[in-house]
Amino acid sequence: MTKKADIQLQRIRYLRGPNIWTYRPVLEVWLDLGELEDHPSNQLPGFNERLLKMLPALMEHHCGVGERGGFLQRLEGGTWAGHILEHVVIELLNLARMPTGFGQTRSTSQRGVYRMVFRARDESVARTALSEGHRLLMAAINNEPFDVDAAVARLCEKVDDCYLGPSTAHIVGAATDRGIPHIRLNAGNLVQLGYGASQRRIWTAETELTSAIAEGIAGDKDLTKKLLSSVGVPVPEGQVVASAAEAWEAAQDIGLPVVVKPTDGNHGRGVTMDLSLQADIEAAFEVADKHGSEVIVERFVRGNEHRLLVVGGRVVAAARGEIAWVTGDGVSTVEKLVDEQLNTDPRRGLNEDFPLNLLVLAEDEAVLLDLQRQGLSPQAVPAAGRQVLIQRNGNVAIDCTDQVHPDVEHAVALAARVVGLDIAGVDVVAEDISKPLAEQRGAVVEVNAGPGLLMHLKPAVGSPRPVGRAIVDHLFPETETGAGRIPIIGVAGSQDTQTISRLVAWLVHLSGRRVGLACRDGLFLDRRRVESTDSARFEPAHRLLINRAVQAAVIENGAESILRDGLAYDRCHIGVVTDFEGWKSLAHHDVNEADQMVKVLRTQVDVVLPDGVAVLHAADARVADLASLCDGSVILYALDGKNEKLAAHRAEGGRVAFMRDDHVVLATGHSETVMSNLRRTRVRNDEQGLARQRVQLAAVTTAWAMGISLDLVAAGIETFDWELRQPRLAVVKAAR
Repeated sequence: MTKKADIQLQRIRYLRGPNIWTYRPVLEVWLDLGELEDHPSNQLPGFNERLLKMLPALMEHHCGVGERGGFLQRLEGGTWAGHILEHVVIELLNLARMPTGFGQTRSTSQRGVYRMVFRARDESVARTALSEGHRLLMAAINNEPFDVDAAVARLCEKVDDCYLGPSTAHIVGAATDRGIPHIRLNAGNLVQLGYGASQRRIWTAETELTSAIAEGIAGDKDLTKKLLSSVGVPVPEGQVVASAAEAWEAAQDIGLPVVVKPTDGNHGRGVTMDLSLQADIEAAFEVADKHGSEVIVERFVRGNEHRLLVVGGRVVAAARGEIAWVTGDGVSTVEKLVDEQLNTDPRRGLNEDFPLNLLVLAEDEAVLLDLQRQGLSPQAVPAAGRQVLIQRNGNVAIDCTDQVHPDVEHAVALAARVVGLDIAGVDVVAEDISKPLAEQRGAVVEVNAGPGLLMHLKPAVGSPRPVGRAIVDHLFPETETGAGRIPIIGVAGSQDTQTISRLVAWLVHLSGRRVGLACRDGLFLDRRRVESTDSARFEPAHRLLINRAVQAAVIENGAESILRDGLAYDRCHIGVVTDFEGWKSLAHHDVNEADQMVKVLRTQVDVVLPDGVAVLHAADARVADLASLCDGSVILYALDGKNEKLAAHRAEGGRVAFMRDDHVVLATGHSETVMSNLRRTRVRNDEQGLARQRVQLAAVTTAWAMGISLDLVAAGIETFDWELRQPRLAVVKAAR
């Protein structure tokens, strides 16, 4: 078989919001198969076998057949390279721990050119998966070698670099489960939950409610202990020291054995425990001094290390630690024993996906000091049967949430409250967490801001705890309706949609909300026009949703913007569709007739919330027919009250708006409200006048859907600046 030329990737576009394919972000790729258009999979000798050898799990893909092995059936029956690439990319993402079940490949009007899409949580990861999948597919077609493991490793590295950490992802997932949208604000773990004025921000397990003062207190272990002691929370006696000699003196005053640690360290770094000898204590000072600004000596509390997670004043999860030991065999070094007996544990790894860390002796001075105290080094060979202590702390991964005594819960919650943290990881040392601390001389040894969540999400032993949901419920109490959301009105179409959007924004503003508006006439914040350029695009709309001052948003969405970027919001309260015109300018998106606009503009209707409303212009029957796609209710409007779609909808008890005898009529079934103060004769009876009537009727209908007082609507129509000339809309420099 002659070598086949590469599939050409003509265009790659990341659709960041709901789009013509799905509600979620996708990577859309335009593919030119070239000569492969004439060579489906069943006409490429040995190809299917080579591909399945490279990616055996393709056998599990259902494809359109709907059952295991469905994709294999398509391969054997003959399918085209674009469709195969879709499945290859999806499988690579699965192997890289970024599973996605969505992908589609569709032909275009040009022979051999296809549009292929797949679910993409992160653009960089998606582009890397596409690149690796493209190379793998061409290697399979041309019977050339390809290192699948190396490709997956590169993709995993990209996932680790670009995607949210597991703790943040868990919180975001919990928010999604409650219908709360999110926006990632940086390349790290800073995430906005909710839109506009209803938003809350998180940075892993820190929230915007986490006080900077409280974080400062938690970072000062000596100050934390003083505050806790003052309210009766048991803490170990301790003393800040400035030298190794002072550390020994303090240890004698406190009583041996002691713990030596940095006052502001974290993750157990620089902590050495159960010290009784002067040489050990002085050596431990030097270790601690490297990991913090000051060193503290404390009474050693006997027992197991525990981490209790406090969210919003209550304990939501608890985990217990275990001491890491190895047993000598008389042959192997300590280092080798650690690798064979501890680091082979599948629970240990180098990144956040593992509940326990790999132990690298040379990098942990506290471990080296403990070995030294036992008369050993990493290269020493312990006698057969000898138990060697490797690590006293840092192995907290055994769930014990259901065992925590109520008195311990009370003390821990009080500790977090006294420090001032809304979310805290409280470290407790106790021999039995199911008993009060006072009975066993247990103590709270640390209160930590921004605690890790992984030990509770992926415990080495026990059940995972829904700590992400607890954090989300803390930020958005379940008693709040529409938590995290502001009213969003999306206006889609091409005929005067910018004026409809401005008029709707004006009416919403008069109803008492601070309104953000993104439309072709510019970007507006309340009554200020902050940008005069065309803002019916993803970026300006996105900026409104980030703005804390915005209590409601009106966003114009043209077909071009939907095809290029998708919608800026996940769901909306009101979705307006005016018309299917404008298709003639969309040939580069392979839109060549008006009927294709149904698939494009239905996106606006698809995202209407169940308690929302679609406002559809029934003068075009195709627009009215979008009603069946709406999760919420529907209002149809048209100038002609005799419109067939209006009559049918009204007969079913639906809401409609139209003009009759020069008046706006709002009807629900047989009930009517006539707005006599909005007269048709107020505008000219020519094409320009009819256009204004349509704008006015669309805006009135939308305001009706929003529940705005009709008297206020009438006043708003009278005072609206149709020509955009009033001083209140003067252009000002946007504050960024």
